[in-house]
Amino acid sequence: MSQRVRSLVMDLFGEYYRYAEGEARLGGLSTLLEAFGIDPATARVTMARLKKDGWFTTRREGRESVYCLSEAMSTVIAEGRERIFTRVDAEWDGWWTQVLYQVPESSRNDREAMRKQLTWLGFGQLATSTWMSPHEMVDRIDRLAADFPDASLDVLRTRTTRVTTDRDLTERCWDLAELAADYRDFIADYSSYESGTSLSSGPEALRVRTAMVADMRRLTFRDPELPIELSPVDWPGRPAFELFRRVHASLAEQADSYFEEVVGRRLERPVV
Repeated sequence: MSQRVRSLVMDLFGEYYRYAEGEARLGGLSTLLEAFGIDPATARVTMARLKKDGWFTTRREGRESVYCLSEAMSTVIAEGRERIFTRVDAEWDGWWTQVLYQVPESSRNDREAMRKQLTWLGFGQLATSTWMSPHEMVDRIDRLAADFPDASLDVLRTRTTRVTTDRDLTERCWDLAELAADYRDFIADYSSYESGTSLSSGPEALRVRTAMVADMRRLTFRDPELPIELSPVDWPGRPAFELFRRVHASLAEQADSYFEEVVGRRLERPVV
């Protein structure tokens, strides 16, 4: 089962099913996945494996399976979407959160898992076991430490003596040039949908909107969300995010209507 199919399922739950009673009948989900070129047999196998992995629970309605997100995956989706859809441009206080860790050789899998979690939280790697964030993250790292009881993990609040050193740290911790290029590609790929011109069909709107959310998620989880004081000149992250929000809204009516038609339920999103 490809990672792409897993990601599509979670994107559909994050964007749609969680606002439509939080559950999916296999038949309707299979129809939605066909808009992405996923055949029903693959959809069925994927959902069975995701249930086995603990991502979903199931119940029966007649001859059909109904899938509900597990509590743990509901939390993952909620936290992930908050990251994707939120940008805060706050004045920087000059302090870094620094994480130092050691993982015993017998727990080498934990080492890679910890690196992925730190990256997801926006930390950059300064040295082999030294990671940095320009945000206050002490409480979040304390919670992370509880997930890795075999690791020795220390979290510090630290600062340098001058802003030029801070900017040098950002260059060493993150590949900002590559991330900037990817943000510009995102803008080029999706700017044509900003005009408000309707797409040719509901499935196409669903496909484009879902792909855009997935692309922004991949960018967001690589982005340290640097304060203005540390951001490169003409940083494209904010323009890309603003475009994302506009296009996401412009495609909503067509994509939502198609989803509701397929699953037979209304979307009830909170008013923001």
